Amino acid sequence: MLDVPLLIGGQSCPARDGRTFDRRNPVTGAVVSRVAAATLEDADAAVAAAQAAFPAWAALAPNERRSRLLRAAEQLQARSAEFIAAAGETGAMANWYGFNVQLAANILREAASMTTQINGEVIPSDVPGSFAMALRQPCGVVLGIAPWNAPVILATRAIAMPLACGNTVVLKASELSPAVHRLIGQVLQEAGLGDGVVNVISNAPEDAPAIVERLIANPAVRRVNFTGSTRVGRIVGELSARHLKPALLELGGKAPLLVLEDADLDAAVQAAAFGAYFNQGQICMSTERLIVDARVAEDFVARLAAKIASLPAGNPEAADSVLGSLVDASAGTRIQGLIDDALEQGATLVAGGQLAGSILQPTLLDGVTDAMRLYREESFGPVAVVLRGAGDEALLRLANDSEFGLSAAIFSRDTGRALALAQRLESGICHINGPTVHDEAQMPFGGVKASGYGSFGGKAAIEQFTQLRWITLQNGPRHYPI
Repeated sequence: MLDVPLLIGGQSCPARDGRTFDRRNPVTGAVVSRVAAATLEDADAAVAAAQAAFPAWAALAPNERRSRLLRAAEQLQARSAEFIAAAGETGAMANWYGFNVQLAANILREAASMTTQINGEVIPSDVPGSFAMALRQPCGVVLGIAPWNAPVILATRAIAMPLACGNTVVLKASELSPAVHRLIGQVLQEAGLGDGVVNVISNAPEDAPAIVERLIANPAVRRVNFTGSTRVGRIVGELSARHLKPALLELGGKAPLLVLEDADLDAAVQAAAFGAYFNQGQICMSTERLIVDARVAEDFVARLAAKIASLPAGNPEAADSVLGSLVDASAGTRIQGLIDDALEQGATLVAGGQLAGSILQPTLLDGVTDAMRLYREESFGPVAVVLRGAGDEALLRLANDSEFGLSAAIFSRDTGRALALAQRLESGICHINGPTVHDEAQMPFGGVKASGYGSFGGKAAIEQFTQLRWITLQNGPRHYPI
């Protein structure tokens, strides 16, 4: 069992009232981590520590910030085994956590490379002798709220670019992966960023609304970033707006993968299986809608069903498991309800559908219509549906018939045709002849519609985590009308 204290001002500490909560393995029920349950006063203390650390961190020369972030990246990657040891919190496969660490280290490296790229500009002025500049400067304390499903990647993303831009951070850990989020904070602390530069708060599940509201309301918090469900994202966005705090929101998805009639079907099947079922479909970019030209749909479905047969889900520690567990049994019950609704209304179960506790076999449904909940609702599980259309325009209409707009993919041998369609897809991300699940640290990552607003990643994130200021320098006398 892992002991998970708070990290405030560089110090490991219990909650002020001594409360803890347990996070259990969803497959075995064993306690994986015993976690400090922060009070409202602990939340205040974390923000105060970040505020106290801000002047010194912001004043560091950019290459000093770069060297510390690079050191953190190396240390994080070197401790991969510790992160994998905590995978029991979510029931994920070890290979998923290993990939998480690799990409998270790259996120830190990319952030390090950005410390010298925070540029301003000189703007011509109509006032004689006025030298006008637009400068980007650090904002202050940034609140990051990260989810459990890609715990190392998404918590590191919530921290890295804010730090590169000269801000300090309070990370509110997920209640479902608290040990992993706390370990990220510890790695950054031990890498020598400085006391209070990164603070990590964990809270009991029932306390989450009050803790989040308290953190957002704190006057020292100047920016908020949140990755998670659209339902909670609306709450975070509303709270941030109430307190006039800019928020970066990366929310839910229902990613479409379009298969045109000229597509390489084997390549499309490989991408669909990876996109729909990797990490049990618990990725914001997961392929949930397979939108296939009717001329090739039967062949595509048959090939995908054969692929699914090679992807058994089971206990992540079992040698024959290719896929692991859902985050908990209640997720399985919720997803089973979506499957049952579709089947009761005439959908066909092509593959999978078997549920045992938190283990759901990869599932494919055909004949899904817009009367079924699975047509619109995000399953956030190993479930994909086939939607058939006649021609490119029909496929595009189906793809855009969603409140979500995060990731998408198009498979076609005619890349010009696919690119023209991609430009009309309502999504923040689109991959041609690649899976919907794809991320690189330097890329602008964000969605449209109910998938949120703003972008993480590389240069795109500089705008989110700096304040643009107009400063003038008057040389010589200036004329005034009075």
